[in-house]
Amino acid sequence: MVEQLKKPQIIAHIEKSVNFSIFDTKWIPLSAKFVVMGSKPNGNGIVKIFELNSGDLDSIKEFEGKASFKCGSFNASSVRRPQLAVGDFDGRLTVFDLERTSEPTFQVEAHKGIVNSIDAIGGASVTCGAAEICTGGRDGTVKVWDLRQNDGPVACISTEENADTRDCWCVAFGDSHNNDERAVCAGYDNGDVKLFDLRTMRQKWDCNVKNGVCGIEFDRRDIKMNKLVVTTLEGGLHVYDLRTQHSAKGFACVSERDAGRSLGTNGVISGAKSTVWCAKHLPQNRDIFVTCGGSGAIRLWHYNYPSKRCKELSDGSLQGVAGTLDLLQAVTLSMQPIHCFDWSPDNAGLAVCGAFDQTIRVLVTTKLNLF
Repeated sequence: MVEQLKKPQIIAHIEKSVNFSIFDTKWIPLSAKFVVMGSKPNGNGIVKIFELNSGDLDSIKEFEGKASFKCGSFNASSVRRPQLAVGDFDGRLTVFDLERTSEPTFQVEAHKGIVNSIDAIGGASVTCGAAEICTGGRDGTVKVWDLRQNDGPVACISTEENADTRDCWCVAFGDSHNNDERAVCAGYDNGDVKLFDLRTMRQKWDCNVKNGVCGIEFDRRDIKMNKLVVTTLEGGLHVYDLRTQHSAKGFACVSERDAGRSLGTNGVISGAKSTVWCAKHLPQNRDIFVTCGGSGAIRLWHYNYPSKRCKELSDGSLQGVAGTLDLLQAVTLSMQPIHCFDWSPDNAGLAVCGAFDQTIRVLVTTKLNLF
């Protein structure tokens, strides 16, 4: 018991039920507010803004759309004037100024079918390239949008001609460490993971993780590629070291096969494998991240680097060396899957998550300063 108390603790600080299906949630930068995106029973999309207030949540604003809102991001906008980019079930990408939500600042028919995933970059720093939004859709395409241009995407990545179209489930920006470099990684329903270099417009690397890819995230978007976390159906968790790429073997990887299993008594892992819906890195420490499971559990992980991150093979080529994963804490919060999660960018350990039980939970994680 004493040893358990020395570990980080994940505490459900506030729980609040809503009357709509939750699909995503994001903190509003430099505030105690967050947005919840989802679908009303009539099929309309809804964005609801909540604010922390003395141990409770106040609903301060809400607005609707014609179709259910699937995903969103603030990362292409200034932290001083946050604008929410959302993707919906009709394939639209829309950007809202939260002060004036009646008229979107940008809207485009982005995909044929649902916009499954969205990521954005460039809003917080002018030294790391233009502000852009990336979307992945059910039509299998990955598109990059510059909000200064209304005549179509600046990049469109699709399957080869005559190849089977795969559903793109998730996208993530990375490698944006100067004005020229930028990459997008995409995960697909058949387990494909593909990394694209946006400067050269070429595919840099791909692999297959055998199950549909539900979540994908670089540990930091605005640095030279360092690590990539991939989560899958049936409990897969894979962490790739991106610093050294071997011409034949690709990137070194450490995998965890029990990342989606349910937790029994005393936190013991038991039961069948379940989906790992997403992984989110702690903004204040890129080596700590959480995974959200179909069993209703949250797991907190720490990545340990090896003593040497690459080794020389007999033919003189260099191959990366994977680190190890430590499970710092695991807690079951719901009987239903927890499928979306966001750390506060301003307060270490503060987070919000959404579950299929139509409940928003504000979480506090302690002792993160020990790592």
